[in-house]
Amino acid sequence: MGADVFGADEQADVEVDLASLVDLATKALDAEGVRAPAEVSLLLVDEGAMAALNKQFMGKDGPTDVLSFPIEDEPGSKGRNPDSGTTGPISQDDEITDLEILLGDIVICPAVAQRNAADHEVTLEQELGLLVVHGVLHLLGWDHVVDAEAERMEAREQVLLARFATPGTP
Repeated sequence: MGADVFGADEQADVEVDLASLVDLATKALDAEGVRAPAEVSLLLVDEGAMAALNKQFMGKDGPTDVLSFPIEDEPGSKGRNPDSGTTGPISQDDEITDLEILLGDIVICPAVAQRNAADHEVTLEQELGLLVVHGVLHLLGWDHVVDAEAERMEAREQVLLARFATPGTP
């Protein structure tokens, strides 16, 4: 069973097929080896909300197309943890399988994506698909700060999109 992706469309600027984006995120997470119990939130917001998030968390003015907010770096804890709810120590070899792994949130602004799609001469669906996969990879620790990392990440995005994107997306 794959990770749970919860989607919410909190904008009214651009009509979006949220179910398709949730499905793509679920498939990308599965392809990257993420299994349940894991949870990701996919939130679609308007430009005002995205601009506020971009300012608060990235220190940049104006809206952007996608932001990813990883929640946990490692799934569950090992060793004795007073807040784990157990009656005794957990062996270093034991796996914690009943805890939900909160991977994080992906926030996308469809209005910005729509402009980017026109600039890149792709459909809105293609651009949104890329942003979803890009966000998923960021939650899983991928980055594009260094050129070599950017090339690896872009190549992985294209593999996932080729495998899972619906017709009309890359």
